[in-house]
Amino acid sequence: MSAQAESEEDSLAREVDDPTAILTQLQLINLYTPRNFQSSAQTNTINLKPIIPIQAFSLFPFQQVIRPTFALQQIATSSSSSTMTEFGDIQLFDLFVSNWPDPMKTGFGWAIGPTFVFPTGRVRSAGAHAWEVGPAAAAKYLGIPHLLIGFLFQDPISFAYTNSSAKPQSQMEFQPIVSYTLGHGYVKSADSTWTVNWRHGSSTTIPISLGFGRAWKLGGLQLNTWTSGEWTSYRQYTNITPMYTVRFGIYLLFPDFEL
Repeated sequence: MSAQAESEEDSLAREVDDPTAILTQLQLINLYTPRNFQSSAQTNTINLKPIIPIQAFSLFPFQQVIRPTFALQQIATSSSSSTMTEFGDIQLFDLFVSNWPDPMKTGFGWAIGPTFVFPTGRVRSAGAHAWEVGPAAAAKYLGIPHLLIGFLFQDPISFAYTNSSAKPQSQMEFQPIVSYTLGHGYVKSADSTWTVNWRHGSSTTIPISLGFGRAWKLGGLQLNTWTSGEWTSYRQYTNITPMYTVRFGIYLLFPDFEL
């Protein structure tokens, strides 16, 4: 394998977890939870996440990263092993990537924008029955060779409801990201999302994860595969909540495709 190909794969391995990266992707992620708090059921979720970067143009000098998330969820319904399968709410963020300071010179990059939640979940356990919008932000630091440090922050807030029994929503979602490349592969703690519901008596969860992956270039196909394990280290005011989760991800990468 040529040095140029190795350099390209190493770069892709670093960019797949960078929320500000201008890299077109189609992410397919499976989350298997063999054990939940307050339920004996085993559950599973499939997430589909297209990542669509948009180049700057004359009337708007900022690049954008748009990412919707579609979820098909197998949900525990009680303390027994019973489950049901439902589509969850659709979440989407649109981040505007800052040109300052120059990430190529400083290694630091950041982005801000809105996040949205669309109430596509049919039942309460699959969605909040609420239209939501709020701020989103992301940052990264690449100043240390092979190391990516960053985060993704979202805080959607409800403003309209599809059900008279729906409850107001205001939930912070914070995803810390640490990834270290090893040739074409990498180790990471980048898949867990900490959630804090701001309303009194509502839930807080803080999971932690550890995993590894690799970027591949197979002919004209470029992809990233990875797996990670997650443990919920802290929870408060929660009902049925994942205790342990195993994630598997396959990303199709399109580094030469831009809008």
